Amino acid sequence: MHSLKTETGEAIGRRRKIGRTTLEVTALSLGSAPLGGLYNDLSDETARATVNAAWQSGIRYFDTAPHYGHTKAEHRLGDALRRYPRSEYVLSTKAGRRFLPRTTPYDGSEGWQNPLPFEAVYDYTHDGILRSFEDSQQRLGIVDIDILLVHDIGRDTHGDMNSHYWTQLTAGGGFRALDDLRASGAVKAVGLGVNESAAVLEAMSDFDIDCALLAGRYTLLEQAALDNLLPACEARGVSILLGGAFNSGILARGLQGDLKFNYGTAPLEVMERVARLEAVCHRHDVPLAAVALQFPSAHPAVATVLTGARKVDEVRENVASFERSIPAALWEALRDEGLLDARAPVPKD
Repeated sequence: MHSLKTETGEAIGRRRKIGRTTLEVTALSLGSAPLGGLYNDLSDETARATVNAAWQSGIRYFDTAPHYGHTKAEHRLGDALRRYPRSEYVLSTKAGRRFLPRTTPYDGSEGWQNPLPFEAVYDYTHDGILRSFEDSQQRLGIVDIDILLVHDIGRDTHGDMNSHYWTQLTAGGGFRALDDLRASGAVKAVGLGVNESAAVLEAMSDFDIDCALLAGRYTLLEQAALDNLLPACEARGVSILLGGAFNSGILARGLQGDLKFNYGTAPLEVMERVARLEAVCHRHDVPLAAVALQFPSAHPAVATVLTGARKVDEVRENVASFERSIPAALWEALRDEGLLDARAPVPKD
């Protein structure tokens, strides 16, 4: 590992390897769902400025997906990144949905504001994965995609249809397509991009993945991944790309901010736990956001913490939170009050 310095001379974190590959990513990274208009849209100019701010802050890993804004985020991220040397950053996107011209009006149910006029068809087959990858290359305007992740496979997304789509990955050749892309050098790493730990564990039993982008399952509010997923990843050399450190928003500014939790309205018990977290942070004069971002980064299986941002100020706030000094006494207080699992590593460790 080696320190990466920003243009202002501040360390943003350390570079960490992805699994057993040669890829290294910055400990803080940028996710692009907000660039696709999640909850609120933004202009092309603002999207470009946001990516530029991340770059100037020292971030060198960027993640996207066709799903974000129904291909809008890929267009915007590619437009911004093509201005920088390709050898200096790591890029990931996802497969599992192919996007076709929309035939019915968009109902807004997925949270995208002003998405592009395309609709998804789930396709995890061998040819579907390859076609999705090629489509992403064209939308990004970048041939060399480093990491390809199977997007949103799992029961939480597909319900009773999950076994059908899982069969597309196994018997239908979806995993074989990933392996072929990796073996040919078209990508350097493959894995999953999901919101549920069970899908990652199931994938590891069927296929040799390098990493998994896991959103929201290892945070100040949720630490059940310590039971089985994180130990399994350590044993297998699988890296976690940790998304959703704010659990969709509530940990960014606490009870005075966005009360979203896992893409919905936070329930009462979550708000009560956040109030307890905020009280500890207040006693030690540390913003909740800093604790939320730095906590998951301490686990050895976590290679990077992905943050979303829709404007320059949000990028700068996330970077400042990630770099904020946190006293050891704060972590000890969280453990003493039962707000952190005793097994969870913290930055002072």
